[in-house]
Amino acid sequence: MSWFPASPPSQRWAYALTALVTASAVPVHAQTIQAPQKTVRVEDPNPSIIIEAEEISGRPDRVLNLERNVEIVRGQTRLTAASACFKQVENEVTAVGDVRMWRFGDRYKGDELKLNLSSGRGWVLRPEYKMELNNAQGQASRIDFVSEDEAFITNGTYSTCEGPNPDWYLRSSTLRLDAGRDVGVAGKTIVYFKGVPIIGTPAMSFSLSGARRSGWLPPSIRSGSGSDVEVEIPYYFNIAPNRDLTLYPRLMLGRGLQFGATGRYMGETGAGTYQGETHAEVLLGDRKTGTDRWLVNSTHGQALRRNWTYGWNVNAASDNEYPSDFSKSINTSAQRQLVRELRTDLYGKYWNLAARVQNYQVLQDPAAVSDRTLTVARPYDRLPEVLFHAGRFDVGGFDWTVEAQVTRFSHPELPTGNRAVLVPQVSYPFVRPGYFITPKLLLQASTYQLERASAGAPSSLSRTVPTFSVDSGLVFERQSKLLGRSMTQTLEPRLFYVYTPYKNQAQFPNFDSAEASFNFSQIFNENRFIGSDRIADANQLTAAVVSRFIEANGAERLRVALGQRFHLSEQRVQLVAGAPRNESRSDALVAAGGRISENWAFDSAVQYNARTSSVVNANYGVQWQPGDKKVVNAEYRFVRDSFKNLDLSAQWPLSMRWYGVGRVSYSVQDSKILESLIGLEYKADCWVFRMGAQRFVTTARNTSKPFFFQLELNGLSKLGYGSPLESFYKSIPGYSRLNPGAGR
Repeated sequence: MSWFPASPPSQRWAYALTALVTASAVPVHAQTIQAPQKTVRVEDPNPSIIIEAEEISGRPDRVLNLERNVEIVRGQTRLTAASACFKQVENEVTAVGDVRMWRFGDRYKGDELKLNLSSGRGWVLRPEYKMELNNAQGQASRIDFVSEDEAFITNGTYSTCEGPNPDWYLRSSTLRLDAGRDVGVAGKTIVYFKGVPIIGTPAMSFSLSGARRSGWLPPSIRSGSGSDVEVEIPYYFNIAPNRDLTLYPRLMLGRGLQFGATGRYMGETGAGTYQGETHAEVLLGDRKTGTDRWLVNSTHGQALRRNWTYGWNVNAASDNEYPSDFSKSINTSAQRQLVRELRTDLYGKYWNLAARVQNYQVLQDPAAVSDRTLTVARPYDRLPEVLFHAGRFDVGGFDWTVEAQVTRFSHPELPTGNRAVLVPQVSYPFVRPGYFITPKLLLQASTYQLERASAGAPSSLSRTVPTFSVDSGLVFERQSKLLGRSMTQTLEPRLFYVYTPYKNQAQFPNFDSAEASFNFSQIFNENRFIGSDRIADANQLTAAVVSRFIEANGAERLRVALGQRFHLSEQRVQLVAGAPRNESRSDALVAAGGRISENWAFDSAVQYNARTSSVVNANYGVQWQPGDKKVVNAEYRFVRDSFKNLDLSAQWPLSMRWYGVGRVSYSVQDSKILESLIGLEYKADCWVFRMGAQRFVTTARNTSKPFFFQLELNGLSKLGYGSPLESFYKSIPGYSRLNPGAGR
């Protein structure tokens, strides 16, 4: 259909009379009528009315009868018709014959019209309409304008598709479109797709712009654990712009009826901001286990005063198998250590003080009963822990910090006790153009009061260990080229020396220490352990060199780094008492990464053992993104004697409208697929269809194999089975939604 008729020839004879009707005496300016564009709904309270026609009769102060090529304009409302009657006192227009109206970007076409130009009330018979807000269109037997923002449609259709024969539309006995409140409310409704009725409802409501609003969300049907079918019908409460609540009734054919709820909120008080989210779900009388099953996740953060905050992070589940039985993705199925923490923080200009209580619920893999290697270790609880940090920079050229902590460690099986730690440090950085040197001195002091010490171990322990380090580096620059583009290339050699004397720590407990991951960040750290229970003896030198390619705008295109640590004496302190490590040098680290062009990005890191001439750890990743909705990712990860995995994922157009998505994570070492995803998407002008299947591990011996399909009608709803969008986003880095402007 055409919304804009051809303009009449300029040579045609015309008789036009312009009547200016205003509520106040204001100057009149000539206006040029143009095709409507998207406008903000702000109206001049006293607009002029411009009337044109080839024949005008009647009384100008009361009634004007308009014939042939009638055009009436008032503010952002414009209408044309074959003939019309304008009543000046009532400020009302009636029109017949090829009636067309534009109002705030919305367009209407019908046989007859009546409209009060002041109130916006009126009607159109046998109309066709098109709305600016979401490109929606339709036709009806009648439209009644309740106000300038609200229209009531009788026996009408609605669709966001273009053209006279939309791919999908809904036909409703009554349809109220309220642009002011951004809501459409329909009575008895049938939704048609490709001319076939696919769903019917006695009533429905939807957002005109795709923004959030209260109401039933699209039902979700999926396969759960054990391939049981699950039907979820969420209801969304848009309580306020900063608060909402979603209820999730979920019927599991094999287990029963589960109820879930997610509440989100954020806001601001006189003290500062606050925000949080709580999710809870419960299944009473699981038919498979005969028990009540439940899960709770809650986070909160809030400012009590300008420099005082508190918050919590609480997670709990009813049993060990809850993640594997009810997880929807590999991320949730892998959560086995559930933290519960309550925390408060107090900040000053140069210091901060924090206090927290923290403990864990550990969900063991069911297979751990027969295979102890699958057992998940239970961390120590901190009941409570107080942390203090203070520091300043450039105080007479010196930088200094002080860190302190006091912790009570609790565990149902292992030795427990209290620990106090104090770590003051001071450094004097020399930073000049082209080089830097930073000597540092720090002291690590700690004391323990043990309650369940190991047999023969003292109940009171203390130690004080000093550390001296020097960090230094040079920066050279030159003009160079990378792939034919002018760049600034840097060469940045760096030396880092650390000396820490040996202190026997065999009798000290291990509450929270572990061997740190060996990487570029860690080799420039004074302690090779994380936590405070082990202080590594050190007489070592770390040498590294970094080269970067930097564009004129400061963007880093490529970074290459090489580093290695050299031990000048044996390493005697170990996590568990044992023979000293007498290595003269560490493994070598090589890393390279960057976005070398607009389409290509890569990242790589290799840990190489020169003594055995072997790679200990390696990670290679590359991403090719040549255009919109085109991305290919490849990653290879290897840890000697642990795993060797290859990961491939992609989104790619197969034709003008068909797109393929996929991912496979393959264990080369075990010759098996760990995770896989395959899907297809079809993008039409006003709808998108998605389908696919996924496989991922939930426990050591169990896998989940969900499949999904979904029809999304832009601006209305999503219908289908499963959650393909969630799977695509999480599985494919760089994935782009085919209809990003279609709402939530």
